[in-house]
Amino acid sequence: MAVTMDAVQAALKGLIDPNTQKDFVTSKEVKSINVDGDTVSLEIELGYPANSQLNAIRNLVVGAVKAVPGVANVNVNVAYKIVAHAVQGTLKPLKGVKNIVAVASGKGGVGKSTTAANLALALAQEGARVGLLDADIYGPSMPQMMGLVGQQPESDDGKTMHPLKAHGVQTMSIGFMIDVDSPMVWRGPMVTQALEQLLNQTNWDDLDYLVVDMPPGTGDTQLTLAQKVPVTGAIIVTTPQDIALIDARKGLKMFEKVGIPILGLVENMSIHICSKCGHEEHIFGHGGGEQMCKDYETEFLGALPLELAIREMADSGKPTVVGAPDSRAADIYRTIARRVAVKVAERAKDMTHKFPNIVVQNT
Repeated sequence: MAVTMDAVQAALKGLIDPNTQKDFVTSKEVKSINVDGDTVSLEIELGYPANSQLNAIRNLVVGAVKAVPGVANVNVNVAYKIVAHAVQGTLKPLKGVKNIVAVASGKGGVGKSTTAANLALALAQEGARVGLLDADIYGPSMPQMMGLVGQQPESDDGKTMHPLKAHGVQTMSIGFMIDVDSPMVWRGPMVTQALEQLLNQTNWDDLDYLVVDMPPGTGDTQLTLAQKVPVTGAIIVTTPQDIALIDARKGLKMFEKVGIPILGLVENMSIHICSKCGHEEHIFGHGGGEQMCKDYETEFLGALPLELAIREMADSGKPTVVGAPDSRAADIYRTIARRVAVKVAERAKDMTHKFPNIVVQNT
């Protein structure tokens, strides 16, 4: 029986990408199909980084196409390509950065910085080029978390800086330029100016994603980022506690008001498992994050346990994803990172580079 292109496409249309939950044809991941007798060759291009998923997806596609009557051999090449996506308002993507993901919380102490660091590291492990900007001017924690305490960025021209690298992630923080014990006694305008300088005067090197660790709350810094920084999407971090959820809702509504899409919500400290007896206890409540996602029709990206090792590794400069890559927590962080990347990939692509710059001159 002769193999037809339609038969192969029908097989792929019935095959679901486990990461996007959409079929490969509808999501436009099938870039080419070549039928030569009983041999079928395919090119699959994913819109998200997926080093850990390539073999599984390849085997999935091979199995589906081999089930087509008449097919004897299947050659599948699976790759990924990350592109810039649309941002809020009339802003254009930042030079050297395709997508900016803001990690925010309504209040401090909910594990936002730990989530941002592990998200950046997980995206890098999946094959993306990733940067991490510590926008928490008053309480910069990335130098400690990324193992970069005591190091300073270098400048070739006295105007711009090269980010420091840790675990394959380009990192920038105000903490690199001040003494660890020096408080930032600055008013709002100085803080927002510092954030803009850190963002725009850093020589980001061809990033697929820049993860921005936001300061907690909904003040000047958040407003500056929302109005002047081209953000692809935001992640809200909270705990299941009612008090934390009240503030998380405010953060979510702020991003909605300024036109920045919410990629989803991460719930930290969702459950504590006793290291001695294995008893499970919901210290900060149960199900609050999931209920908030239902109320605001946003995605629940994942829940992290209240675990001693997560805190210890963040303090030591090797967050969970690199400090304990085979742990359950690291696997949860990687799953969250893939969901974030998929959500970004589903956004409309940036087309500003397609339009010419129009200059009006008086002659």
